[in-house]
Amino acid sequence: MPGLEWIVLQKPSVDDILNEGIYGPKEIKPEEKRKFLGTFRERVILALKKAQVREQEIYPQVEQAMKENGGAQLLLNGDIDYEHLSKYVKLAQKHNVEHTIVANKEYDTDLGLVLAMDNAINKEDIDVVKAEPPVQQPPQKKASFFAKLFKRG
Repeated sequence: MPGLEWIVLQKPSVDDILNEGIYGPKEIKPEEKRKFLGTFRERVILALKKAQVREQEIYPQVEQAMKENGGAQLLLNGDIDYEHLSKYVKLAQKHNVEHTIVANKEYDTDLGLVLAMDNAINKEDIDVVKAEPPVQQPPQKKASFFAKLFKRG
């Protein structure tokens, strides 16, 4: 019949079955998934490094992203002490964001927190940078009456 396409299903070979039994099912981009705490880069809204998660303050960008992205999931690195993770766990609970603490002893990533969606969003800039307060110039001293009076030049 015109317009119908045939799909040929290929049976797995004995080697495929044995390899899957020994090593587990084949994964797409396993290195990327390990780096991004179990998700793909294309799904990430934002990410914090481990050192950023250990800081005392919560990054306001994380809370803002939770508010703006309903259905997001918070992934936290299980290598970080819970005392540092707890502030983000509470934040996730406050905004009804599902959270998971990911522990992978076989792979060390520099990321401590990943906020991700279930589908691809392909956001280009996911790294959160701490907003530095503007540098204030020291107040200039006003010249005294005598300094103005005897000004050289």
